[in-house]
Amino acid sequence: MIPGGILNLFVAICRTGPIFLMEVNLKKNNVERVSFSLRDLCELVGASEIKGDPEFRVRGLGPLESAAPDELSFLTDSRYRDMVSECRAGALIVSSHFRELEFNLLIADNPYLALAKAANLFFSHRTDDFAVHPSAIISEGVRHGEHISVGPFASIGEDCVIGEGTRIGGGCYIGRGVHIGADCLIHPRAVILDNCVVGDRVIIHSGVVIGADGFGFAQDEQGRHHKIPQMGIVQIDEDVEIGANTTIDRATFGRTWIKRGAKIDNLVMIAHNVVVGEYTVLVGQAGVSGSTSIGDHVMLGGQVGIAGHLEIGDRAKIGAKGGIMRSVLPDQVIVGSPGLPREEFFRNFVNVQRLPRLQEELKRLREKVQKLEEALKDDDGPR
Repeated sequence: MIPGGILNLFVAICRTGPIFLMEVNLKKNNVERVSFSLRDLCELVGASEIKGDPEFRVRGLGPLESAAPDELSFLTDSRYRDMVSECRAGALIVSSHFRELEFNLLIADNPYLALAKAANLFFSHRTDDFAVHPSAIISEGVRHGEHISVGPFASIGEDCVIGEGTRIGGGCYIGRGVHIGADCLIHPRAVILDNCVVGDRVIIHSGVVIGADGFGFAQDEQGRHHKIPQMGIVQIDEDVEIGANTTIDRATFGRTWIKRGAKIDNLVMIAHNVVVGEYTVLVGQAGVSGSTSIGDHVMLGGQVGIAGHLEIGDRAKIGAKGGIMRSVLPDQVIVGSPGLPREEFFRNFVNVQRLPRLQEELKRLREKVQKLEEALKDDDGPR
């Protein structure tokens, strides 16, 4: 039996797609207290309407319960409607369902997207500390653009290329011949091994390992395992984000390829020669076996496991803990392990819930049949 919480997550993923729960309080990350008028914010975040004072100036973001009077907060779920009575925020991002609130409002068709855009306006990485720390190791033949930052004890191998504005955190290891694009952010202790390619504006969090050997072995007649050299690379296209402690293995030959705009959560495992399509989302602890191809705009829930050499079609959605043993068609919604189409899974799930009642009914039917057989046997006897 599937626990209720997991079932609810399945339903949420299958019915509504991605649900992003955000709590934003970015005051500490601001280098300067920048400010925007509501009029400017309306245009910058794509809101459709302003209610209140369009010249009110916003200087930061905060959650409903602690936002300051000069800050912007947000409300998108009616479950939190009661918190508004004690909210001190100067303005709110809301959907049209909350237009009656007595606040300065930015009303947006997609308030989550408006919130994300607002957060990016107020959040900025420091721009005044580009430097190479004296303890960093920069090997011969490294080429780099202007305004790069390399943290303490980072190591950059021979013949690497580092794009303009890229930041490499302390303790990172960058192997030989690695190409990293412009404006990337590589957090401390990430590892990018030899000859891998990273595009522009990629974010790589701590503990990530890119380009470790794929898991390739050949077995002989005695059952011994012989390593197959992994001679390919990992290619990561622009605007990808890779969460902490995720691993992406290099290809046996050719490339393991993470395409543009993909978002990969913490603790995800991607094996050799996998292709992850554009703007696809892989949630924490998902695992993808070798040579599987995942299409564009796919969503994999937490702890999804995908067998090797499969095709996952564009826009497919796979619910948390899904076990995928065969290819998935475009736009399919798959749930469970082994994975089944959503309607089939829930039909089977309902039938499983009926089993105790059916068992009791079957027991009563057996008792009735037994009594009938005994009565018939008595009727067939001597008179």
